Formats: sequence, C-alpha cells, structure tokens
Amino acid sequence: MAVLSLQSKSKLRDGNEIPIVGFGTYEMEGRAAYNAVKWALEAGYRNIDSAEWYYNERQCGRAILDFCAASGVPRSEIFFTTKLRLNNGYAAATAAIQRSVESCGLGYIDLFLLHTPMGGPEKRRESWQAVLDAKAAGKVRSVGVSNFGVRHLKQLMETGLDLPALNQVDLHPFMTREDIVALCREHDIALEAWAPLVRGYRFGHPSITNLAKKYNKDPAQVLLRYSLQKGYLPIPKSSSKQRIESNTQIFDFELTGGEVAHLDTLDEELVTDWDPTKCP
Repeated sequence: MAVLSLQSKSKLRDGNEIPIVGFGTYEMEGRAAYNAVKWALEAGYRNIDSAEWYYNERQCGRAILDFCAASGVPRSEIFFTTKLRLNNGYAAATAAIQRSVESCGLGYIDLFLLHTPMGGPEKRRESWQAVLDAKAAGKVRSVGVSNFGVRHLKQLMETGLDLPALNQVDLHPFMTREDIVALCREHDIALEAWAPLVRGYRFGHPSITNLAKKYNKDPAQVLLRYSLQKGYLPIPKSSSKQRIESNTQIFDFELTGGEVAHLDTLDEELVTDWDPTKCP
C-alpha cells in the first residue's frame, strides 16, 4: 500500500481532502477537552472531531485557534468536524448548524455530520436538506452522516439529494459491519471509524496481543494500523498526552494481508457504546 504518514490525506467524493487520522473528543468537556485537543495538535494531528452532543465545540475551537496563533499553522490546515445532535426538522437543524458555527469560532466547519439516523425518514431528509443548504451557503465545506445503517443510507439515496461524503460509524475487528462497508464503498462514501480502539475492551485479546508482540507495538497501535489498512479514517480519543502521542506511531510497520484478514474474522458485533444503525 502507499506510504502513509500523519500528514497524509484522503480525497472525499466532493473533492475535499481529510487527514487520514483524526482525534476524537467524546466525553471530554471544559479544560480537559481544551488540553487534549491542544496536545493532539502539537503531536501532529490535523483532524479534530467534536459534536453538539459533546458540549465541547467552543473548547475545541479555542484550542485550535490558540494552537494556530502559537505555531503559525493556518486554520485552513486544521480539519474540524462537528455534528447535529437531533433530527428535529429543517428549521431546528438550520438553527443548530448556525449555533455550531458560532460556538467553534472557526469561521466555518470542515465537515458537518448528522450524528444519528434517529427521528425517522422524513426528519432525516429535512435535516439533510438543511445540511446541504448550509454547505451551499459556505458555512460547512463537506457533509456526511454518522451511525447510518444500510436502510438509512438507501432511504437517503432515494430522496435524490446529494450523497454524504462520509459515514462515521463504530468500526473495528470486533464490529466489521460488512453490509454498511460494502454499500459505502459502492457509492464512494468514506468510512470514518469511531472507537477504533474498541474502548480498550479487547486490548487483551490473543490475536491483538500476538501482533503487538510481533511488531513491538501496543494493542492500540495494532488496532489503528488495521483501521488504516482497511481504508478507514480512524479517530482515536485519549485524555492522556502520552497516549495521544503514541497513537500517532503507526506508520513504521505494516500488517500482512493475512493478518488483516484474520482480524476480520474476529467480528462479534461488539457494541462499544451505542448502535442506532438499525433504528427506524
């Protein structure tokens, strides 16, 4: 496969580029969120993932702006994602998008996602229309969805509206979601993996520990390397400066094709947090 680095980017179906490794901020608020994002940017991450539901858009935006001011790195080099909390109709979605733009303070949002398919087909369609209109207005650059299952994606396709550039979903060797992956790849919808570290639940699995020993890596690094080699965009999270840095050390080894295939066999449909991919 191509030589990758933390600076590598992937081109989305809309032509915009996204850094291949992101930094997640779920369950981080206040000073903890600010510090973690600052440490991540200092470690070389250029893709920061937030959400209205995380209550940290303001802290993430401030950390980005402070980092840019201190380092000279332009804001345009930082890819910022946030998400719509609820599908409550067009007007509510439009207002929420504006709040997110104002809260982050970054001038625009690089990627805006529908956080969940919950709400039903019509509310999803209205929210998606609001997101597309926000893109047309320049408030957001790329648009996508999160936690969308096959039914939700197909219903969105049937509306005739523009397709999402990306689907962010729980993806790892213990939750392979082959049906969602196949549909997204068929339509050139990028796959971003939240919880690529399985929230640590399988760090002790023999298949993971054996590979970690073979490559002199830790389990988190093995899982992130798997995600990259599957063509996913992993967004690991950590509030530890040391772990934030070590999670970037995944570009000096490569799993064999057989090892990736073996990890695919570990699927147990493990839900690490929530799974709305099959909601109505």
